[in-house]
Formats: sequence, C-alpha cells, structure tokens
Amino acid sequence: MFSKSADGDGATDTTPRSNAGGRSHLGADLRIVGNISSTGTIEIMGEVQGDIDAKALVIGTDGRVTGKVRAETVEVRGNLSGTASCHAFTLRSTAVATVQVTYDALVIENGAEVDGKFKHSGTKA
Repeated sequence: MFSKSADGDGATDTTPRSNAGGRSHLGADLRIVGNISSTGTIEIMGEVQGDIDAKALVIGTDGRVTGKVRAETVEVRGNLSGTASCHAFTLRSTAVATVQVTYDALVIENGAEVDGKFKHSGTKA
C-alpha cells in the first residue's frame, strides 16, 4: 500500500504515471455531465453529456452519448446524438444515432437506426 522512495526516506512516490494508449471503461451506473479527454480508448456503458476527445471511442449497447466526438475510431453499439469527426466510423446493428459525421471510412450494419448527415473527409489512408 505504501512504498519507500529510492533514497530510503520513506516518502511515497507521487509521480504521475502515464497511461498513454490505455483503456478507460465507464460503467453502466455512471453518468457524466462534462467533457472527457483521453490518449487511449474510452468504452462507455453509461451516459455522457459532453464532448469526448480520445484515440478511440466505443459506445456500448446500453451506452448513451450526447455531444461532440473526436477520435480516430468510433464504434457505436448504443446511442449517439451530436457530431463526430473521425477516421473510421462504425454503427453496429444495435446503434441508434442522430449525428453529423465527418469520416474517412464508414460502416453501417443492417439494423442500425440512423438519422444524420455524413461527409467524407477526402483523406486517403
């Protein structure tokens, strides 16, 4: 639980640890009102009302996001309402989306409910 510093003075190391590329899981019982930023993947099972900036975003089947999303990849299994700017945008069959999307690659599975505007960014991968 406690650790000694390298010089043996008994002080606890409080140096911030980098979790670059990690995965953050926001549980079904969590509701966030505010913006979220991550250098890794965010998986949302609960509800977020705010902007999200991440390397990758996964909205779980029961997840709900309202706001502006910026990520390299966005996968929606639940509900997304707002705007999204990403390289790859995927709507799974369980998705419900009211969204304006700027994308390079787009996948919409059969069964997804979509009301939106889609604009290809024109960037070649």
